[in-house]
Amino acid sequence: MLEEYFSAPKTLRRLRTGPSAPYIDGFASTLQENGYSAASAVRYLRAAVHLGHFLDSRGMSFAAIDEGISESFRRHLPNCCCPLSNGGTINHHVVFGVKRFHQYLVQLGVCPGAPTPVAEPSESPLVTSFRHWLEVHRGAAPPTIKQYCRGAGELLDALGEDPGRWDARQVRALFVGAADPGGAATVEKRVTAVRLFLRFLIMQGQCRGDLDQAIPAQAHWRLASLPRCLTSEQLERLVAACEGDTCNRRRDRAIILLLARLGLRAGDVAGMRLVDFEWENAAVRICGKGRYEVRLPLPQEVGEAVIRYLQCRPSWVQSDKLFLRTIAPFGPFVCGDGVSSVVKCALRRAGVKSPAKGAHLLRHTAATEMLRQGIPLEQIGSVLRHQGVDTTTYYAKVDVALLKQVAQPWPEVLR
Repeated sequence: MLEEYFSAPKTLRRLRTGPSAPYIDGFASTLQENGYSAASAVRYLRAAVHLGHFLDSRGMSFAAIDEGISESFRRHLPNCCCPLSNGGTINHHVVFGVKRFHQYLVQLGVCPGAPTPVAEPSESPLVTSFRHWLEVHRGAAPPTIKQYCRGAGELLDALGEDPGRWDARQVRALFVGAADPGGAATVEKRVTAVRLFLRFLIMQGQCRGDLDQAIPAQAHWRLASLPRCLTSEQLERLVAACEGDTCNRRRDRAIILLLARLGLRAGDVAGMRLVDFEWENAAVRICGKGRYEVRLPLPQEVGEAVIRYLQCRPSWVQSDKLFLRTIAPFGPFVCGDGVSSVVKCALRRAGVKSPAKGAHLLRHTAATEMLRQGIPLEQIGSVLRHQGVDTTTYYAKVDVALLKQVAQPWPEVLR
């Protein structure tokens, strides 16, 4: 496999006789399978060989690699004098190469992997039960679970481990008069987390039945701001900026159209699977918040964009997720952040100055576009999967023509 990247017999002989020799050909195959360019693969292979000489000079084996060894190797680079290692300078290619080689050795079982994340020893059993309830019964996403459990832990730290002794005055005192450096949004999230934890305890019979009512509501005007969205002209420019026959442009166009035409969330798009598309019925299944699954109609323009992407989608990647990264290592998006990054890059290419930069901007745009076309709010709410029509009415504020019809004329002043 090394012959794909090196041609000189002397170089091949050196790579296959050093401390890293038993693993170097397999590492080269892995780099090729993951879509790394030849230039990157050469640098990473040299970094792997260099690491082997570094360990050998200290009488250590590959099984000893951990964060401490990696840091020692990084500090060693500026003054490297390893024989047959081609030397080395501290740069991101060497650091990333060692990181990828370590991951490959972990997959082979040569190096111990990272310890399995477990609950912190200081976590209360009540928080652990709350975590399990959020995951199993509420279908909450990991970031939401982490946020809610943090609020539950803060409540237990402040009031003690026995919820049966808590009273309304103690709970309210945690919020009244306490300044939060994170601002109103952070306070609102904390209130939501603590209130849900108290309702969980009430359901378990471990605290008073009305204790959740003691938490004061965050003073704010609900849905007071205007939705941040693109104009029709800006949306056309954004879609046009994704035109092209390269795989990444086809992928970006499909993602932009799914967000802008169906009003999907970034997490919805990142989690899309190949089997979610019902081509015969022109529909697509969406699994959103709380594992709530719906079927939405698939517009022809969106379907054609997805098909064009499937024609160039890397076939060697073993994943049932629809959208893959176009930068090595190829693989599915881990979360919705990757989808938002696609939108940010497309906005920059299109030269669009927008009030927001993420994928949610296109969700707001889809809702306002449907409203401009005269679609009733109830149907818009069904597409956006809102739990109540009150949330959908947020977009009614951008329909100036409708607002003019319901606005009362200013009374004339009698003279």
